[in-house]
Amino acid sequence: MRAGYTACLGALLTAGALSAGCSWVPQNSLTACETQARSYAEQNRALLAELENNKTHLHHMEDRVRRAEEDLALLDEESTGDRQKVVNYERERRVLHRQVGGLASAGEGRIPLGVSGRLQDLARRNRNLRYDPDSGVVKLENDVLFTTADAVLAPEAETLLRDFAAIFQAEDARDLKIMIVGHTDDQAISKKPARNRYRTNWELSTARALSVAEFLRRTGLPEDRMGVAGFAGYQPIAPNEGMDRARNRRVEIFVIPPEAPVIGWTESMTGLYEGTRR
Repeated sequence: MRAGYTACLGALLTAGALSAGCSWVPQNSLTACETQARSYAEQNRALLAELENNKTHLHHMEDRVRRAEEDLALLDEESTGDRQKVVNYERERRVLHRQVGGLASAGEGRIPLGVSGRLQDLARRNRNLRYDPDSGVVKLENDVLFTTADAVLAPEAETLLRDFAAIFQAEDARDLKIMIVGHTDDQAISKKPARNRYRTNWELSTARALSVAEFLRRTGLPEDRMGVAGFAGYQPIAPNEGMDRARNRRVEIFVIPPEAPVIGWTESMTGLYEGTRR
C-alpha cells in the first residue's frame, strides 16, 4: 500500500510540475492517483476508528477486572467472617460440653458450675488473675501481689483477694478447699534487707503463700479449708531469662473438690490413713 501511495504521490508531483511548466497532464494518471489517495484516507479513518474501539474495549475490560477484584475481596472478607463464626461455634461447643459434663458428673470431684462461673467472671474483671475451669487452678501474678523480693501484700491486691474469698463463702462453695502455692524465679535473693528475712527462694515462695492464706483467713475463710506450699524456682512456666522470667514469679491457688484425694487432708485419703488415727 505504501509503495502505491508513493508512486501516486510522485505522479501527482510530476503532474504539478508539468502543469507549472506546460499546459498538459495525463488525465487518467491524475484520476487514478486521486482515487487511490481517497482510498488510503478512508483506510486511515477506518484504522483510527478501530483504534478508538480497541481503547474503549480495553477500558471496559479494566472495569470488569476491577469489579472482579472487588467482588473477590468481598468474598474473602465474608469467608474470613464465616471462619471466625466456625471458631466461635467450636469454642461455644467446648464450653457447653464442659458444662454438660459437669452436670452429668455432679458429685464426682468437679467444681460446682456456679463457683466456676464466678471465678471466670473474676478473671475477666482482673487481668492479673487467670482461671482454668478444667483444672481449677487460679493463677495470680506476683506483680500485683508483692513488691520484688518481699512477701508483704500490696494494698491493691487486697480488693482482688477479698473478692476471691467471697466466692468461697457462698453456700455452693463451702465444701471446697484451696491449696495456695508460691513460686519464684531462679534468681537468688542477694540484696538486704530481703536477704536477712528470706535466706532462700524456698522461704520467700512459702512466705508469699502464707501471706495470701493469712489475708484470706482474715476475710473469713476457715483455716481448715486451706493448705500452703512453696516450690521456690523449681516449677517454672517460662524460660528464666529476659522478660519471661517475671512469669515464673506467681502464686497459684488450686481449688479442690471434697472428693479429690490430696495428701495431707486426711478426710480425702481415708484409705491411706485408715487405722492410724488415735
